[in-house]
Amino acid sequence: MDHSGSTPPRTPGELKQEILRVYNAVNQGIAGVGVSRQRVDLLDDRILILAQHQRVKALAALDSAHRDITREVDVALLDEGKRRLAQEFKDKIGLPVRVVLKDYDPDTEIAATVVVLETPLALEESRRHH
Repeated sequence: MDHSGSTPPRTPGELKQEILRVYNAVNQGIAGVGVSRQRVDLLDDRILILAQHQRVKALAALDSAHRDITREVDVALLDEGKRRLAQEFKDKIGLPVRVVLKDYDPDTEIAATVVVLETPLALEESRRHH
């Protein structure tokens, strides 16, 4: 890990793969299941992750009759996920995370996550093999 305050240089593709692995592992740790589709966009000092999740079956079963309760649980799960994601991005990838923002729509099972970094990403050009 680079302790100078900037992220270690790597290609955008390599960083995206690392981000996807960590994101999926965090979700598996919380929900017991990984995400089915995910996409990462890198934007200077921000990372955007869009992911198709699978709703926790117990919450899905209660949504129609007890949405007030399942909403509270959704928020608690989001908060825990953001905390873990920030820590894992720092520890496993060496990203200088400032804040993780996340929202989830239970109807479409899509989550949007924005990771704001302390410094812009340091990326190399993609390596070309001839």
